[in-house]
Amino acid sequence: MSDNGTQTKENRPEKSVPEVRFAREEDLERVNELRRVVNDLHVKGKPDVFKPGFCDELRDYIHVIRSDPNKEIVVAELEGKICGFAVLNHIVKPENPFMYERDFLDIDEFAVDTACRRRGVASAMVAFIRGWAKEQGYKRLELNMWEFNQGALAFYESAGFSTYRRYMEMFL
Repeated sequence: MSDNGTQTKENRPEKSVPEVRFAREEDLERVNELRRVVNDLHVKGKPDVFKPGFCDELRDYIHVIRSDPNKEIVVAELEGKICGFAVLNHIVKPENPFMYERDFLDIDEFAVDTACRRRGVASAMVAFIRGWAKEQGYKRLELNMWEFNQGALAFYESAGFSTYRRYMEMFL
């Protein structure tokens, strides 16, 4: 603090920078805690599609993801605590009479703990994923999201993603 009690550049607390890395086995319990929050968000936003609760099958699925050679789990740590994660999936869509083959990295799951938002965690994760994807030779990143999650949409657009396809429904 300065003599008058205000913060100055010299005495401001250092801003923590998220560390982004690939998940280890010991991270998976925390990743599942975040996945449970995401599931609850989806149940609230689209209760006609998503089932409430986080059953054993969903909990155990994280180990299936981790053992799949076409998938990766990325985590972000802030101040020693995992506060974000992403599940990445290598997808190849074969050529067909209408479309060329598409080979891309899909961000299948992505979440940041609400207590850690607005601290650069999501941006750091996207930067890490983008850099790693380029190193691996990918030409594009894709993701899908639910329309009710407008906060996620705003972030993804600010991170450089753009909408190229949209699903719609009509209840009868």
